[in-house]
Amino acid sequence: MRRRALTLEDYLVGIKAGDRVVLGRAITLVESNRPSDRELAQELVRQIQPRTGSAIRVGITGVPGVGKSTFIDAMGARLCDSGLRVAVLAVDPSSQVSRGSILGDKTRMSRLSVHDNGFVRPSPSSGSLGGVAAKTRESMLVCEAAGYDVVLVETVGVGQSETLVADMVDFFLFLALAGAGDELQGVKRGILELADLVAVNKADGDNVTRAQRARQELEMALHLLQALSPNWTPPVQTCSALSGDGLDDIWRHVQDHRRLLTASGEFAEKRRKQLVRWTWSLVEEGLRRAVLDTERAASLEDDLATGHTTPTLAAERILREFGVGK
Repeated sequence: MRRRALTLEDYLVGIKAGDRVVLGRAITLVESNRPSDRELAQELVRQIQPRTGSAIRVGITGVPGVGKSTFIDAMGARLCDSGLRVAVLAVDPSSQVSRGSILGDKTRMSRLSVHDNGFVRPSPSSGSLGGVAAKTRESMLVCEAAGYDVVLVETVGVGQSETLVADMVDFFLFLALAGAGDELQGVKRGILELADLVAVNKADGDNVTRAQRARQELEMALHLLQALSPNWTPPVQTCSALSGDGLDDIWRHVQDHRRLLTASGEFAEKRRKQLVRWTWSLVEEGLRRAVLDTERAASLEDDLATGHTTPTLAAERILREFGVGK
């Protein structure tokens, strides 16, 4: 039996009441690309806007195998136990062939997903740059309007650009793994430049010494990079999601970061700049979708496949049709 379609009022009432079923359906709505859903979603986001903005937004990334989901489960459950309401937007990798997604984060976050103060929402990345679903920003706003104090965004962390998640959160946490050979890889330099804190996870058992060595190497690497903020120097520390060691220190850093940037005025400025970049990303997405929806796009792809044109000439033809270029 099909579920009853919710009205705008149903969404507003349910979100305000913190109804997790309605919250999940609201996120499904903002993720939808159907024109009718997009219209309703935009009106919903507009009306909940006054109830957003107060939550702490934390992005969490790291190499595969570093234990992101386990870390988030442990950290989130800890925060929930302290009385905070925690929402997790966990972006799963989508298959480039079938567009399918495993969506297993809810299973891996066993404590947080059943906690009264927790909410876990896995979403397919659908090939989005950096593993961040295109509608994650709107999903964050829905969670904030539902009364969640902390929103954690987990990225796929497969080496793609993490700029998108850094542009939508207040605090960017990079989880590293000792002995994986990734401590000083050049590919990680861009991520390290974005990080507000680097934590070497799995610092427990026989791995404690290796974790401490990795922490020292990462500290030296960060000294060579220019800090993003004049008011904050990214710390490096070890932690263990298994034992809980270091988790309280990480959360203290998150709070200190917000307090210092708020006092200097940098926090408000950062949020304003994020809104501007969000707007332009939506413009780019809309233009790309408009181009792909034209008959000319399919024709040009055929010409490219048969060698009748080049990528540069094909791009110029498309731009001319939209009034751009000569």
